[in-house]
Amino acid sequence: MSNKQILHLQRIYGEQGTNGTITFQGEVICHTIELPWLNNLPRLSCIPVGAYKLEKRKYTKHGEQIGIPAVLGREAILIHAANDAQQQLRGCIAPVSRLTGEGRGEDSRIALEKLKALVYSLWDMGMEVFIHIK
Repeated sequence: MSNKQILHLQRIYGEQGTNGTITFQGEVICHTIELPWLNNLPRLSCIPVGAYKLEKRKYTKHGEQIGIPAVLGREAILIHAANDAQQQLRGCIAPVSRLTGEGRGEDSRIALEKLKALVYSLWDMGMEVFIHIK
């Protein structure tokens, strides 16, 4: 078994926000909400498609979270709880249990805990974890 594990994020773009679904080894882990695609403008756009290595990051505001450090032209991108992309996100990805509209969802904290449990368990096994956004 390779020590590289890949989460897949399949997106659907909307004018009000970007919705997606994260799967791991073919199993749905959670849905996601992000800002709409606005040419990777910092704080206003979702991040570009591509493969990113996930890393543990500590933030004063959000505590320890899953970070996405290597996004071109962007910084402090992370995966954290939010139920409304327009109100609560500045380019980050928020996991949600259910999608309720473009860039909106419900029970984000529950979805985040599920995602963190998976990613942290892979890290604990010495794996490198990547997210592939398409």
